Amino acid sequence: MTLDEIIKEINKAETFVVLAHENPDGDAMGSTLAIANALKNMGKSTIDVLFKEYPAIFNMLPNIDLVKKEASISHYDMAIVLDCPDTKRVSSIYEEYIENAKVIVQFDHHLRNTMFGDYNVVNPVAPACAQILASSFPYMNIEITQDIATCLITGIITDTGGFRFDSTTTETFEFAGWALSKGVNVSKIYKEVLMTKSKSQFEAEKLAVSRLELLENDKITFTYMTKEDEQRLGVKAGELDGIATIGTTIKGVEIAIFAHERDNGFKISFRSNRIDVSDICMLFGGGGHKLAAGCTIDASIEEVKKAVIEETKKHLD
Repeated sequence: MTLDEIIKEINKAETFVVLAHENPDGDAMGSTLAIANALKNMGKSTIDVLFKEYPAIFNMLPNIDLVKKEASISHYDMAIVLDCPDTKRVSSIYEEYIENAKVIVQFDHHLRNTMFGDYNVVNPVAPACAQILASSFPYMNIEITQDIATCLITGIITDTGGFRFDSTTTETFEFAGWALSKGVNVSKIYKEVLMTKSKSQFEAEKLAVSRLELLENDKITFTYMTKEDEQRLGVKAGELDGIATIGTTIKGVEIAIFAHERDNGFKISFRSNRIDVSDICMLFGGGGHKLAAGCTIDASIEEVKKAVIEETKKHLD
């Protein structure tokens, strides 16, 4: 059993680097810190959770001080990678720590995973990587303390859209109920990560809505944000994460598209309530989940819009 092997390797190791995809969301943050909290409770000596930047709303997570921008050593006994189907989605400045680690372990819930680890725990049916950890920890005899449960429920709440998405399972609610019994303030976490906005986030969403277009008989929505917009509004890490979903709240819309300019082109986020948008993203070199996926296209916003709309039209009924 893979989990048996993983706990044996964890017990042998002393130095750990914990990683997830670049521009972490709540599942990436919650999962990495759940693992980090568990390792700390096991008395491990070196635990580095590495992110270039992360959304400030997650500063409330237990032991957030374990998150660093720079590694404390060059070679680790173990690299644990979470919520990341491919090492290319980890920030390039941290890839060497995966390559140099003695053992690579990954936990993930993306459909198209490259199985890059020495030990891979991948369940595409799970609504969040955090839920995979919630079921794996008891088997591995890792106690889910209140701090760990706080991290896990944060990941679950964000990746299920507050229990709204079809991926939500009975196990999701069972764990939420169990977390409540452990003293975790689930409603407070829900409000902080899903319902609270900074002024810059509000202004960014307002701008995106003002630009939103309804296309193809109102079945597709498209909006965008440039780097200039982001700088002018003072947008911080993670504050654009909810924009992609806005279009899906309009009745009759099948696919919502949000283009966000980055240094290497436009990051395109696709959302749907029914259609598999990961198929569309794969054609542009990206991927993700069935109803939430993304890709990057290095072109002007006009070229990006034309390309993605033309391809998206083919996937409508």
